[in-house]
Amino acid sequence: MTQKVLLNSKEVNIILHRLACQLIEKHLDFKDTILIGIQPRGTFLAERLKEVLEKEYDTPEIQLGYLDITFFRDDFRRTEKPLEANKTNINFIVENKKVIFIDDVLYTGRSIRAALTAVQSFGRPSEIELLVLIDRRFSRNLPIQPDYRGRQVDAINNEKVKVSWKENDGEDAVYLVTN
Repeated sequence: MTQKVLLNSKEVNIILHRLACQLIEKHLDFKDTILIGIQPRGTFLAERLKEVLEKEYDTPEIQLGYLDITFFRDDFRRTEKPLEANKTNINFIVENKKVIFIDDVLYTGRSIRAALTAVQSFGRPSEIELLVLIDRRFSRNLPIQPDYRGRQVDAINNEKVKVSWKENDGEDAVYLVTN
């Protein structure tokens, strides 16, 4: 197994700031906008973006929630290993709000399709956008594209993109792993 560094800590930080600026351009004060991190790995990116927006760009009180999609996936019964659900934490109204789904890697699009179904349990958003740190544009199974992307990566099927977060993995980095 080999791994190549795609993004180091400094580059991840630069991308976080660029994504934050793009969100500010489109949503200004965020009073009708909600950030939703897709469990499990999208939550780290969502928390970081919220922190950058509030502390470095003086955006007040951004609503942030976490959405578990485990049992909304179309492949959850096709695995041998037992599934462990994550916690959904959405303690605000989604009805008529602009929702921004946040995930670390967009690959096949199946997680986002599941999130689109799962969020309906909390109301009908007026608009849904997608923000990802890494867009793997090959091997998409569904016609889903991000509105905001940190970096586009052309990885083929035997390659995997691994995102490491300081809070969980001890470092901020993105790797291309080949088996």
